[in-house]
Amino acid sequence: MGSSGRWSLNHVTHSRVRGSVWDIPAAVPGSGSILDALHPVAIIPGRAPALDGPLVPTPLPVTSPPPPSIDIPTDLPALRRMTAAQWRTVLDAPAPQALAWLTTAAREGHAGAQALLGQWLLDGRGTAGSEPRPRDAFAWFLKAAQQGDAMGMNMAGRCYENAWGVARDLGAAIRWYRRAADKDLDAGLYNLANQLASGEGLPRDDARALALYERAARRGHAKSATKAGRHHEEGRGTAPDAEAAFERYRQGAEGGDFRGQYHLARLLAGRGRVDEALQWLRRVPATATPGFLDEVGRLLSDSPDARFRAIGDEMRKRIATSQDGTTIG
Repeated sequence: MGSSGRWSLNHVTHSRVRGSVWDIPAAVPGSGSILDALHPVAIIPGRAPALDGPLVPTPLPVTSPPPPSIDIPTDLPALRRMTAAQWRTVLDAPAPQALAWLTTAAREGHAGAQALLGQWLLDGRGTAGSEPRPRDAFAWFLKAAQQGDAMGMNMAGRCYENAWGVARDLGAAIRWYRRAADKDLDAGLYNLANQLASGEGLPRDDARALALYERAARRGHAKSATKAGRHHEEGRGTAPDAEAAFERYRQGAEGGDFRGQYHLARLLAGRGRVDEALQWLRRVPATATPGFLDEVGRLLSDSPDARFRAIGDEMRKRIATSQDGTTIG
């Protein structure tokens, strides 16, 4: 971008972010699973190793207010027959009321409710003072995982990896990621691929990581598409392939991943498609973390093009008013 060729949108690094794994959808399908519409799924080859012995002590019970007056079943067989409209009624209720009902359903043994309750507690959604309760969250994730719930498995892994409510244990995290991935869960596939790509918890294997990202991307997982794009662009685990990188970045961007939006803008700008690049860059602040905005904002502020500088300045203004210091994952 710029005739000198000295300025570009390259070299944005990747650090980690803590955050929710679900966005509540406009509608929730029935068949007894809350989570069917809260995440897509993906396939991973192989079989998870057996888990030897309990990973943690028996979780403490979660204290909650009385169940709310929602006309929703509270026995396990009926819970498993709930319709989309009934789940929507729960999720659309005031957060403390919904949290209380989810707690009731979780105590009845509904694995999907246990996993979603864990996420709400981790986020502090509906809790007193909106305070996160990571220990209780982990307990419910583990209960769901032990019942075979894929998202419970994945989130148990996240808790072990990030020490959310439990001591950090990367080996346990990877075991749960494998089991979640064996359940065809895209998030489990993505998290396992991240371990292979980083070489932190497993021997680094870029080729295998790329294969897992690609399988998740084919299932529609936007963040995996962006990671696959980076591998193709940088020649990690494969020969460099600019076109494959471009298409995966496009998928990530269109799927709402702010990193994909940035990288697609970067490649578009490099191809002289500046107006399209600007459009994608303007979308980044809507969902990007403060750490990412700060890094990209500083880079854009050095652009010889006033349009890019203006976007960079806007990103940095957002940082100035943000109270969240998390960085990109």
